[in-house]
This record gives sequence, C-alpha cells and structure tokens, in this order.
Amino acid sequence: MRRVAVALVHHPVVDRQGAVVTTAVTNLDVHDIARSAHTFGVPDFFVVHPVGAQRELVNRIREHWVDGSGAKRIPDRKLAMECLRIVETLDDVVRALGGEVELWVTSAMEGGTLTFAEGRAELERDGPPVVLCFGTGWGLAPSVLDRAARRLVPIRSPRADGYNHLSVRAAVAIAFDRLFGVP
Repeated sequence: MRRVAVALVHHPVVDRQGAVVTTAVTNLDVHDIARSAHTFGVPDFFVVHPVGAQRELVNRIREHWVDGSGAKRIPDRKLAMECLRIVETLDDVVRALGGEVELWVTSAMEGGTLTFAEGRAELERDGPPVVLCFGTGWGLAPSVLDRAARRLVPIRSPRADGYNHLSVRAAVAIAFDRLFGVP
C-alpha cells in the first residue's frame, strides 16, 4: 500500500467568481479531517496556509489537543490530532514527504477521470506517496489542478436539481471511505 497524506489547501483556491484567494482556517475542518484521517489510517494531515497568524492558530489548536488540557479530557482527540502538520505551501508538503509524490486532486466540478475504485486499486500498488489535495472556498485554483498527476471524479449528488455543495470535511470523509473503507 502506498503512503497517503491529505492536504487541506487554503491557498491557492478560488472564490465563487473564480478569483484566486486565500481562505481562513475553520476549526471544524481541522478537527473533523484529523478524525477522519486517523479513522481511515491516513498518517499525515497537512493544513496548507500562507499566512503566519493562521498557521499559528492551527498550531495552538493542535497543541491544545496533543499536549494541553484537551489531551487529558478527550484522549481520542489527541490520537487524531497527532497526524496534523501545518505548512506554508503545497511545496512544503511535497518536501516533507521526501520530494517525490503524486498529487491527486478533487473537485466538485467536472473533469476528473480517476474513479474511486480505480484510485483504491492504484493505492494498493507500489509507487510514490500520494497527497490527496482538497480545496477550501470554492475549490482548488487552476495552478494546483494543473500540477496534479491524477484528478478524482466528483462526488455526485443524486438530486435532480444538481445541487452539489458539500463541506470540505464531508467530502474528505466520503473520499476516505471510498478509497480506504471496508467494501
């Protein structure tokens, strides 16, 4: 099985008009994605943010749950939050994993060609580590999508009206279940 990491990207991402922006950290995303990563055996969860104050916020959250009073009160949360790593750029993620990785991206928009079943099979084969990149805001910027080795198909809604706007933490949990869950 290949090593897999998850990256929650706050920049570069796009807003609803398609402009490249930087989004703010959401506490729930940090907690829920760490818990999902731990549940599904993903050893590295990277929060990617270029703003020092936002990285410090995530670091304080991590410290509270790993070393602070949160670790004593809710030990299960400590186990989940230990996988959390805070970096400035996606390139920092690549370096942290040894420099040779495959970026796999997700998007609610059309364009993905790798099904989750195919991705699951690819992860079983030998190869470089895979970084599953999830975007905040309205999704990953084109510059990140263009770097990807693979692009997963969108998680589709069964709704007749086409509504498909999951929170990133819900999308991560669904993707993890499809890639790593018990069939």
